[in-house]
Amino acid sequence: MFAMDARIYPATTHEVTNQSGALTGIDVFTQDAILRAAVEREGAGWVAERAGKLGRAAGDPAWQEHAHLANRHGPTLKSHDRFGHRIDVVEFHPSYHALMELAFGSGVHSLAWSANRSGAHAARAALSYVWNQIENGVGCPTGMAYSSLPALRLVPAIRAEWEASLLAEAYDPRPVPVAEKAAVTMGMALTEKQGGSDLRANATRAVPVNGGGPGGEYRLTGHKWFCSAPMSDAFLTLAQTEKGPSCFFVPRSLPDGTRNRFFIQRLKDKCGNRSNASSEIEYDDTYAVLLGEEGRGVRVAIETAHLTRLDFAVGSAGLMRWALSLTLHHTHHRRAFQRVIAEQPLMRNVLADLCLESEAATLLGFRLARAVDEAEAGSEEARLLERLLTPVAKYWNCKRVPAFVAECVECHGGNGFVEEQPMPRLYREAPLNGIWEGTGNVICLDVLRALQREPDSVAALIAELALARGADRRLDLAIDALETELSDTREQEHRARQIAAQIATVMEAALLLRHSSAAAADAFIGSRLEGLPNRAFGSLPRGCDLNAIVARSRLS
Repeated sequence: MFAMDARIYPATTHEVTNQSGALTGIDVFTQDAILRAAVEREGAGWVAERAGKLGRAAGDPAWQEHAHLANRHGPTLKSHDRFGHRIDVVEFHPSYHALMELAFGSGVHSLAWSANRSGAHAARAALSYVWNQIENGVGCPTGMAYSSLPALRLVPAIRAEWEASLLAEAYDPRPVPVAEKAAVTMGMALTEKQGGSDLRANATRAVPVNGGGPGGEYRLTGHKWFCSAPMSDAFLTLAQTEKGPSCFFVPRSLPDGTRNRFFIQRLKDKCGNRSNASSEIEYDDTYAVLLGEEGRGVRVAIETAHLTRLDFAVGSAGLMRWALSLTLHHTHHRRAFQRVIAEQPLMRNVLADLCLESEAATLLGFRLARAVDEAEAGSEEARLLERLLTPVAKYWNCKRVPAFVAECVECHGGNGFVEEQPMPRLYREAPLNGIWEGTGNVICLDVLRALQREPDSVAALIAELALARGADRRLDLAIDALETELSDTREQEHRARQIAAQIATVMEAALLLRHSSAAAADAFIGSRLEGLPNRAFGSLPRGCDLNAIVARSRLS
């Protein structure tokens, strides 16, 4: 048999040059001047130390490898043990558990409720923004834990038993009753295959035990098409009573230690978000407790979704930021045609455009977070602004992510399309936030509901925009045009996406004009308010200070 001679066939066939290398050894919070300023401005500067610790994890090669492995080796369903007993266990790679421990141990799920100080939702948004630069799949269970607490508080007994464990900065994956756990996680099982976003079409039935009523016991029977994080300790779910769709709390383990009748039928084989388990489940005489009134379940679900939509708006901005940071790193450390890629005039136009989009999404998300904080503190104007801005920011930030990440992949060239690199994972992740908690059309119809049912929300929006009036005539004209658009009630459903996009873009322009650099605000207004409506990235007009814009977004 032929033996290869190392002297003839050396192990090293070439010297590796002109590769950008991994983006490590950074702190994506402390080194991000745009993010730090936004968090401070929106009332959450006190979170800096906690967010910085998490920000350093994003640049840690060990955590980057955990993110890679958790997505490469996704969850598996073990329906029965080796003796044939039904156990319905979801098994995960150890890297997933490590990431869950980091996220929940850092308060990504709970800080908004546990901090007990002003700016808590904005502070928690900062953690979510940073977390989406570490690993996106874990953002599902952290987001559901964050948004579910108001619903649990509808029943004092559930609050007393579950709240402390839900807010604990710890992670305990053991499938045991809540009384035995250091911490718990929450999932959701709302949609069904025949209805999807039409929650009133749900067919799962709820039968009261001993009369039922708020906080009362019910038994559920039915099938859920999407159950997020089925390994969780409890779930919010919807089922039909005689009075209509109602919201229920479903624990996995019962007080006597036995498992509730909660059967995982299969795990979804998803395009992205592969570290996180999503499933179909079956209820069969399943124990549940009614949250709120019978027939008011959709309202409870929407109030929960309002917080998850904030989370998706902020999380999408965080995902953009990580894709941008990777792209800036690559293009500043790789050469083509005898020049650093980032110094090529057309690439510089693309990069500056991406920087503007990322900063605008960040400012929009954190302005919404402050509105949530102020509304919770009792401000009626903030409540009106938050009611309108939540679906607007959720729609627009989520809608912009796929095109944004696709451009970032292209900036990497072939390296961006190879699975051992982080970009393909972000590319698969990018469309998801636009689907969860309401697709684009559903969210834009919610924008219309806010305009129609809360007409004073328009005045709150215009008052916010007026803070930027007088600084740039182009923005003043755009605000006037938006007022005209919002006053036109003809065929509003047909125009819903246009309305939502216009609100978002004008709001972003106003925020940039007030809080960003002159170069960034001028370029954004010149390209978004005066430019082509269906523009590609890299279409900034002549005369923009591209170097200043890119320098503003580089981690330093």
